[in-house]
Amino acid sequence: MGPQDLDLIHMVRNASPVVQFVLFLLLFFSASSWAIIVTKYLYIRKAYRQSEVFTDFFWESRDFSEAFVKAKELTGSPVARMFRIGYSELKRLSQSSAARERQKAAPGAVAGPMENRFVGTDNIKRSLRRATASEITRMTQLVPFLATTGNTTPFIGLFGTVWGIMNSFHGIGLRGSASLAVVAPGISEALVATAAGLAVAIPAVIAFNFFMHKIRVIESEMQSFSADFLNIVARDFVIEKGGER
Repeated sequence: MGPQDLDLIHMVRNASPVVQFVLFLLLFFSASSWAIIVTKYLYIRKAYRQSEVFTDFFWESRDFSEAFVKAKELTGSPVARMFRIGYSELKRLSQSSAARERQKAAPGAVAGPMENRFVGTDNIKRSLRRATASEITRMTQLVPFLATTGNTTPFIGLFGTVWGIMNSFHGIGLRGSASLAVVAPGISEALVATAAGLAVAIPAVIAFNFFMHKIRVIESEMQSFSADFLNIVARDFVIEKGGER
């Protein structure tokens, strides 16, 4: 057996059809995983950086209208998108409340004590909660495929190895010889499947853990911002009965 017989491509070509199918299946998982890894890395990095920029801008300006304009520019920020939804709901409810006040102040209307100028913080809470859930779903999309790849590809490779070894021993039985020259080529070709399965699984598991950590960090930032936003709304926009803030 010459050195050229140890070439990886040569071993794959000489492998059984089942082992070749396993290797092509692992190639599919590998290509899909790396495509997801690159795409999600760019997406989450953009989301993380733009969310940080928006949060800093929001606390520096403390002006909702300016923050809304900035949020429309930062299209990759989950926090900015969540703020746009909450701010839109705030404006809608504020306009509705102002319309009711104008009706009370119309000629012939009985002027009573000024009730809540803005009622419905629960509506904003629900909007922010839905926005948070939507952003988390968007960020985690396709990420579970990495976990599936990490969990299944070692076993797929092991299946190819077991099948290849079975064929090798079957060949030994037919030839009636168990010399190293007869056994080694088949065993080495079979072990390629296990090595390929591990090579696919390891990057997928590392990427999955990395992305889930980053997503949890962004989710925590969204929840914190949501709570701060609701506190500002309750303090500055909700007027209780009697005109007291």
